[in-house]
Amino acid sequence: MKKLLLQKRQFLLYCVIGSLGSTLDFCIYSQLVHSGLAHYQAANAVGYASGTLLSFTLNAWLNFRITDLLYVLIGAWGLNKYAAKLAALGVIVILQYNLNRLVSFRKTA
Repeated sequence: MKKLLLQKRQFLLYCVIGSLGSTLDFCIYSQLVHSGLAHYQAANAVGYASGTLLSFTLNAWLNFRITDLLYVLIGAWGLNKYAAKLAALGVIVILQYNLNRLVSFRKTA
């Protein structure tokens, strides 16, 4: 029962945090487009990146209570800071590619 409650709590907090990220995305996009500071495509990229960064940070810190990959590679394993960053980027690129290929941009029948 305790595990079920924890899972529901995590899901609800995930939804709240996702809503905050989406709100930030929309606000930044709207402000950049409305003010004429950016073309709508550039504004979309900035808004999306900002919302994603906020969501990722809050979920890691508040919801899942984990440290980031760089902490593990540098702080726990003692790898070189530059090598660790390159390794983290490699992992992230592979994961994001596969998630996008399998979920976001999958072909429907």
